[in-house]
Amino acid sequence: MTRGRVFIATSLDGFIARTNGDIDWLPKPEDSTEGDYGYDAFVQEIDGIVMGRGTFETVRNFSPWPYPKPEIVMSRSLGDEALGAELRDRVTVSRLGPSELMHELSDRGWKAAYVDGGQVIQSFLHEGLIDDMVITCIPVLIGAGRPLFGPLAADIRLEHLGTQTYPSGMVQSRYRVRR
Repeated sequence: MTRGRVFIATSLDGFIARTNGDIDWLPKPEDSTEGDYGYDAFVQEIDGIVMGRGTFETVRNFSPWPYPKPEIVMSRSLGDEALGAELRDRVTVSRLGPSELMHELSDRGWKAAYVDGGQVIQSFLHEGLIDDMVITCIPVLIGAGRPLFGPLAADIRLEHLGTQTYPSGMVQSRYRVRR
């Protein structure tokens, strides 16, 4: 089956976005003197991106479009008409649940999917569909927001694969989800 992979940033207090979904606290890529923090290499290892509607609403007006691979937005309420003409060739909407979607992606030949968005990551973790995670901690406290992780029915054990620090104070850790 398609492997679920995560590449995401959090504030030091564990949030991926402000309560309203804003990510204005994230460093701007164009301001970085430290490169892309491994993002381009990560994207080369995946077949496409799966994200939730909330994350899509946050990134839909990014210019240039940051995703060079096919993108699937998981939503039961969003229709294809909401994508706009400029994204219809790049983005599709799926109403499938995590397991069903990963089976469909496997049938399409996807080996690895970049899973993005807090609720989507949480639901994929709950169903055992995430294999590894790259989590970059940004040295900022935002006080409140949308957490990366939520309540769990049981512990999820992780194997630490490595950590890299950057002069900016960012700390990036890689984990494999233990089965």
